[in-house]
Amino acid sequence: MITVIIMKKKKILSFSVSVFFVFFITGAASTSDYADNTEDSSPQLDYNDPQWCHSLGLTNGEVTCRSPRGGGVYSSHLGTRCEMSCDRGYRLIGRSSIQCLSTRRWSATAFCRKMRCRVLPLIHHGRYACTHGFEVDSRCDFTCNSGYRIESEHSRTCQRGGSWSGVQPECVDTEPPKIKCPPSRLKVAEPGKLTVRVSWDPPVATDTADKFLQVILVGQEPDTEFSEGVTVIRYKVYDQARNRAACKFLIRVEVRTCPPLAPPLHGYLTCSSDRNIYGSSCDYKCDGGYELMGVSSRVCQFSRNWEGDPAQCVSMKIKYDVKTASALLDQFYGKRNLLILSAPNITDADYQLQNIMIQKADCGLDLRHVTLIELLGSGEQEIGRIKESHLSSEVIEGLRQVFRISRTYFSMLLLDNRGVDRERFITPLASDQLFSYIDSFLLDEEERERLELHKDFCDEPDEYL
Repeated sequence: MITVIIMKKKKILSFSVSVFFVFFITGAASTSDYADNTEDSSPQLDYNDPQWCHSLGLTNGEVTCRSPRGGGVYSSHLGTRCEMSCDRGYRLIGRSSIQCLSTRRWSATAFCRKMRCRVLPLIHHGRYACTHGFEVDSRCDFTCNSGYRIESEHSRTCQRGGSWSGVQPECVDTEPPKIKCPPSRLKVAEPGKLTVRVSWDPPVATDTADKFLQVILVGQEPDTEFSEGVTVIRYKVYDQARNRAACKFLIRVEVRTCPPLAPPLHGYLTCSSDRNIYGSSCDYKCDGGYELMGVSSRVCQFSRNWEGDPAQCVSMKIKYDVKTASALLDQFYGKRNLLILSAPNITDADYQLQNIMIQKADCGLDLRHVTLIELLGSGEQEIGRIKESHLSSEVIEGLRQVFRISRTYFSMLLLDNRGVDRERFITPLASDQLFSYIDSFLLDEEERERLELHKDFCDEPDEYL
């Protein structure tokens, strides 16, 4: 028996010296007691064995033990209770309090796991950067793209409990868009007009945040007629966050004018524009009995000067000693209307009556640019005259043949200034009837207006005329 115990001792000694003492002390008991218990397999409890349970270690944590033998010394005695705690940033997995049991095992296990917060969602129009990823105490700083600003907190921290501080920020668009208008411009009104058509390229609008911008025109549309003066054109632009920007430019329309033209002596002017604007023209016209010398019209140039030199109205000079009717008529072409009066002789009653009415209407005929030609008699006694100036027999005969004017009865022929036979009369005609016809069919609107202004220059005809 003694040999067996020694082997046990040797065997026990190979594990631990402390255990040897336990058995040694136990073996110190009475043999009979030990023999009586040789069949008992329960461990022999020894509260004095300092390594009853294996030594505890807690990575990234701390173990605080209390031995049943008193004191706060770290120990693994039977019955020792240890409190487990983890370092900051770690979470305890398992029991926080364990005890060394009689089975030489601790009542539970525990370990420290590194704590993390959930992954932060991406921020629209921005980004974030963290100091230690999503671990405890890691700080994530948020920044926004150009054109956006952080709304709410600029950073969040992973707290010990595994939650983030604060709330998730947002990037809001606070920067207004930019817009550049076309340059202001000066335009000259088109020739003969008080307006000009103006076009321009649309403004350039940009934004750091949005690609789609709303551009609004405030003012007159491009490619339309602009009147004289200054017109302000404005544009507004809005981004999707309703941030606004604006720009403007000016359209200045200039109507270039020439100095007023003075009407010629014994004449007048008719102009296409009352303001003598660039491109307008003025025509020179002469009063009855006068003809134009010089240019018939002048145009206002871009340089603000009139084209050419001023014209004059001079007394109409007629060559009466011409040999043909055409030579006589050419002098009136484009200048005067003609009234040819023919009678068998000066004693003809119709002629005498018509002659009285013509004399009283002489001023009215001049106002209407009408020249009277008289063809009287026949044979050697025949005469042709314009007022006191006599015509040659060749001219008289030529007029009668061209216009088929008879010598045997009274007649009166009205020709326009182009030499066209407009009307024939075979009985004397009152001046108001003659004037009415001339005004209606031979004069243009401008000439009628001019006549209206000067009608009071002539004496009113007698009531029977």
